[in-house]
Amino acid sequence: QVQLVESGGGLVQPGGSLRLSCAASGSIASINAMGWYRQAPGKERELAAIITRSGSTNYADSVKGRFTISRDNAKNTVSLQMNSLKPEDTAVYYCHTNRGFVDYWGKGTLVSVSS
Repeated sequence: QVQLVESGGGLVQPGGSLRLSCAASGSIASINAMGWYRQAPGKERELAAIITRSGSTNYADSVKGRFTISRDNAKNTVSLQMNSLKPEDTAVYYCHTNRGFVDYWGKGTLVSVSS
């Protein structure tokens, strides 16, 4: 089992910044990729950013140049720095990883971008 706990969500004005963090615990030795997904009201969950254990990253087109994902393998954490936030970034953000064919999700943290 893997446990993921997110923190750092909140309300921010357009153009502002937030930093999300996710702490992993449990059977994490074989974890490779960790990522952030988001689900806006009335929409399907989508990938925002992902990072491998070696540090390779991939981003959704909608967040490229504004979001940065990083990882601390020693602390088993993954973070998402979100800059130049837009109202359309409003969503619940979920931390994700997998071991083999089993997916693990955090409970999510709400990010609201509004003036």
